[in-house]
Amino acid sequence: MDKSLHIDYQEYDAIEQLSAADRQLMQAAIEATDGAYAPYSHFHVGAALRLKDGSVVRGANQENAAYPSGLCAERTAIFAASAGRPEMRDYEALAIVGRNAAGQLCEASPCGACRQVLLEYEQQQGHPMRILCHLAGGRVRVLPSVASLMPFAFDF
Repeated sequence: MDKSLHIDYQEYDAIEQLSAADRQLMQAAIEATDGAYAPYSHFHVGAALRLKDGSVVRGANQENAAYPSGLCAERTAIFAASAGRPEMRDYEALAIVGRNAAGQLCEASPCGACRQVLLEYEQQQGHPMRILCHLAGGRVRVLPSVASLMPFAFDF
């Protein structure tokens, strides 16, 4: 039996086309790339997580010579929010930005491990968490939920 899968999302030509709150979130993710520790890949990733109260928690990738002991930006942000603000485990949106070895902004999207972790937080809160991904050429992809990134998610 053939089946199909359809994922709705939005794409914008520039960060400036986003709402004021989403522009601010993307800017926080861009600034978060400065906190990356990436001496091996030289790929700096920043993430910014907006909580329901409007506060923003940043994360950046952290590499380590004892690979895979490092951690992605998305997980550093959500783990920091969960540990630091356990009473505020209500996440609205997560923005992700990459910066290449030349210092230029580039495309970034959550890896599989991050998608699984983010999905569990989304499921725990009982409502979608939007995902904003910086794309090549300054474009932005906005997904309505983590579940849209993981249509066949691991669950038990």
